[in-house]
Amino acid sequence: MTGKGQLRFAALLAALALAACHSAGPSPAGQTATQPVATATTAAPPGAPVATATTAPPLAGAARRDDPAAHASRAWKDITYCTAGGVDLKADIYAPNNASGPAALVVYVHGGAWISGDKESGAGARDMPALLDAGFAVAGVNYRLAPDFKFPAMIEDVKCAIRFFRANAAAYGFDPARIGAWGGSAGGHLVSLLGLAGPSAGFDTGQYADYSSAVQAVVDMFGPADLTVDFAGAAGQLRANVFGSFSPAAASPVTYASPGDPPFLILHGDQDNVVPLAQSQRLLQALQAAGVPAELVVVQHAGHSFAQVGPDPISPSREQITQKVVAFFQEWLR
Repeated sequence: MTGKGQLRFAALLAALALAACHSAGPSPAGQTATQPVATATTAAPPGAPVATATTAPPLAGAARRDDPAAHASRAWKDITYCTAGGVDLKADIYAPNNASGPAALVVYVHGGAWISGDKESGAGARDMPALLDAGFAVAGVNYRLAPDFKFPAMIEDVKCAIRFFRANAAAYGFDPARIGAWGGSAGGHLVSLLGLAGPSAGFDTGQYADYSSAVQAVVDMFGPADLTVDFAGAAGQLRANVFGSFSPAAASPVTYASPGDPPFLILHGDQDNVVPLAQSQRLLQALQAAGVPAELVVVQHAGHSFAQVGPDPISPSREQITQKVVAFFQEWLR
């Protein structure tokens, strides 16, 4: 790569990394960390991991409102859901308060250009508290990252997570028949594949093979959908580092849209110059052509990660976006 090419690539990676953690900034002024919690253990089915759990205290006035544990009855942190390529893959699970029976589960998949990020950060992480308040169980998952692991490692891991959750649903108190997923950017790409690519795609490898990785509803926030097209968020050296020689079409969610796929809510900023709006429009067209329930919400004055572009606030607001996400899962997972 030339010197100028290296600089462009470094700049792109920096922009994507900033986008991945855009909404995971410091707590509002005057707030403090959540109070210490008491530890407990939860019995798991034979052969399943025994997770250390925490019981969230009552939310004090100074507690962080953006901490999912403050909105949960119990939290299991950094459990190993699967092992792949010598890596123990970690997840956090949060149980809602006042659940009257097995809860629907929604799984968060972080972004970060497939090379960075964490289950507690990214544009969609801020939706966790509202989903817990609405009575959903919530999980966040990590997955293997490039360049150490090239695609399809990422989608193989996310699919393994869903199989783990389904296999261990009784231990954690959720309904294995009602699982949704949401994610932003690279996470949006992965949850779209999760919803659309069935077993014939070859991504269902590893543990818990007797369980399905299917999900019943998907929220895709500004995720790449058609990798046969070049764009800033998946171009040049980044594309090579993540996908190598893997077929762009086989890595594209639009390839797999077919009748019977789960409903989709797609959200995308009209000023996104990392993953262009056209990517979500392509996905909407593919879903509609297959007769899949799908809606695209174009967020005005918003760039990647719904960052405000220009003097006008984004519309719908970020709070309204969260409300749309909650309402979508309430419609399709209840």
